[in-house]
Amino acid sequence: MRRLLLSALGALPAALRAAPAGLNGRAVRGGRPAAAPDDGLSGTGGTAPAPDRHRPSPGRGRGDTVRAWTELFRVSALFSVPGDALAGAAAVGRSPGRGTALATGASLCLYEAGMALNDWADREEDAVDRPHRPIPSGRISPSAALGAAGALTAAGLALAARAGRPALAVATGLAATVWAYDLHLKHTKAGPAAMAAARSLDLLLGATATATAMSTATATSYAGTGPGPRATRPMRLGAVPPTGPDNVARAAGPARSPLAALPAALVLGAHTYGVTAVSRHEAQGGSTAVPLAVLATTTALAAAVLATHQRQRPGEPARPGPAATAPGSSYRPDHPHHPTAPALPDLGAPQPGTYRPGHHPHRPTAPALTPLLLTAFTGAYLRTAGPPLLHAALNPSPPLTQRAVGGGIRAMIPLQAALAARAGAPGSGLAVMALVPLARSLARKVSPT
Repeated sequence: MRRLLLSALGALPAALRAAPAGLNGRAVRGGRPAAAPDDGLSGTGGTAPAPDRHRPSPGRGRGDTVRAWTELFRVSALFSVPGDALAGAAAVGRSPGRGTALATGASLCLYEAGMALNDWADREEDAVDRPHRPIPSGRISPSAALGAAGALTAAGLALAARAGRPALAVATGLAATVWAYDLHLKHTKAGPAAMAAARSLDLLLGATATATAMSTATATSYAGTGPGPRATRPMRLGAVPPTGPDNVARAAGPARSPLAALPAALVLGAHTYGVTAVSRHEAQGGSTAVPLAVLATTTALAAAVLATHQRQRPGEPARPGPAATAPGSSYRPDHPHHPTAPALPDLGAPQPGTYRPGHHPHRPTAPALTPLLLTAFTGAYLRTAGPPLLHAALNPSPPLTQRAVGGGIRAMIPLQAALAARAGAPGSGLAVMALVPLARSLARKVSPT
């Protein structure tokens, strides 16, 4: 009896393997067990949990609905957005304020609108290549995704409008670029350029909204708001303009035009172009030249960020204008509106001879710290984007290509921090870098690609 029992137990595994269907939890096709679907989610190198790798069953409750929307919006990639506005504000010599916050909100809305619209436009293609995605799996209807894209676009434009007409103009161009990319340009050769333009416009949106809000607040402070002669009385030379309760950005140095943010926007756009070019091969793989070219571009961008550190840091006193130093000038302090009066100096910068360490409230972080942070942020950018690109070039398989795309998305955060530090705002750079662990942690649960 004992021998019979042992022989029966030994034959059990063989019987299970010979079962015609599903006894071991896997369907059989053509006499062989079907492999578990491997969609290679992402840029985190397949670190998403097992439920995210299989087609989920629709209608399992509220938790599944929330999960579906987080996947549709790719919430782990959201952390790459706020740094655009902060880097833009730093590029125009301003500290983050009300305009920067409005630009950040508008950017987040437009970014998520693009995510929802992307999945709506690709729903038929995803039904074949990525059936686990929320729309082809039936967890989110196509009409709901399209409606969310429209509502988020309207919300983003409304937030930008509150930052001023120039910011609304930039946001309108950004929204048009996002919709054009998702609906048509994505599958053309102009796709990477369109995505790069969207990121560049996003940084310019932060610069424009910050500069516009600060200019409006400064003009209001000069003119006053109440009746009587005090409402139009000019401010004293060297006085600091008051800021209202809306936490308007204060000047971190000499004010600059939003166009001053164009070099930083081009750097971020070039990085985005490379990530988008790699992502066009993430489903099939097979490209070695593209990851190598993007790796070379990444190295060149890092070198450019380090080499083009600004010569004049925010907080340095502006040079006096010719009207203030010209011999025989007829300017008198008791006649501030005289035709030959010099322009008011930048009130956010400490005046020559008046600065005392620890006294001036608007002095930025010590300049000696900025090069160290700039080097650290740039090194983090290279470490995040470089190795995955090298691996994808050596083995251009879909999983490694997807990992390179995810690394490129996450590398935007240290790149934004480096751009902010290069512009003389190391505090903003540190704030951006604080998003890195959050993005890394959430990317393990929800794929950023």
